[in-house]
Amino acid sequence: MILTELLNQWQAGLADGSIVPYLGPGVLADVRSTADGRAMPATSDQLILAMNKGQPMAPKLMYEFALAAMNIELKRGRSTVTRFLDATYGDPHWTRAALHDWLAAIVPPYVIDINRDTQLQDSYAARPHLLVLGCARIGGTDYRFKLFASDGTAYTAIRPEDAEPGLPVLFKPMGSPRPQSNYIASDADYVDYITELMGGFAVPSFVKARRKGKRYLLLGMRLNRDSERMVLSDLIYDAAQEPAGWALIAEPTDKERRFCRKQGLELVEADASALLEESVAA
Repeated sequence: MILTELLNQWQAGLADGSIVPYLGPGVLADVRSTADGRAMPATSDQLILAMNKGQPMAPKLMYEFALAAMNIELKRGRSTVTRFLDATYGDPHWTRAALHDWLAAIVPPYVIDINRDTQLQDSYAARPHLLVLGCARIGGTDYRFKLFASDGTAYTAIRPEDAEPGLPVLFKPMGSPRPQSNYIASDADYVDYITELMGGFAVPSFVKARRKGKRYLLLGMRLNRDSERMVLSDLIYDAAQEPAGWALIAEPTDKERRFCRKQGLELVEADASALLEESVAA
């Protein structure tokens, strides 16, 4: 099986930093509330339903969370969306994702995580690291990120030029409730963030230097939505020549196949849970 052949290569590359894990909503599929057993909202549909108290929204808004969040923002204010995300991801009463435990044992020096939860940060909580949070629609700065350094106990906001280059980097482009509540959520956020990402203002200079020639392992990522595809395309800029990495996608669509070919990503027709099963078997 191709997973068996690639597993050792992936684990070695993740550990030495030559391969960068790129985490999507699927890595949180097994996370449950310790209070009532409900699944952590992670996918677009799950987030929309959770934000709208379990009720579906109009079909055009159900297409993507960013559209639904924009609708809520226009009707009830930006703070409504922020409070929902804070309540969802700031709540500590969630079980751990098996894939996060797997990665925590490897300790990759650079991770990209488009989810808004804190499990990746929890994995690195006891060790010094740098945290990059995407941000949008803010004044007084050319940057579309906020940068923090952790000493293993607490975060401190720092300037890009003060970042210690040897520390692990956790890049969360869609934000997190910690250490400061900050999210890319609504359609207006994505428009601003992607525009500045394409212009080079959403990635710190030390990350631009570090990412040259890397390969990426896409885990829990579906590639059907344009906003997520555009963010990915820019975040993996300067990747290694083919393969630029691998995308684990069970039953990929034609659109996903075309996108992977365009990006130089090898498509592996399996999901993240299959990778964990193979790792345990090995």
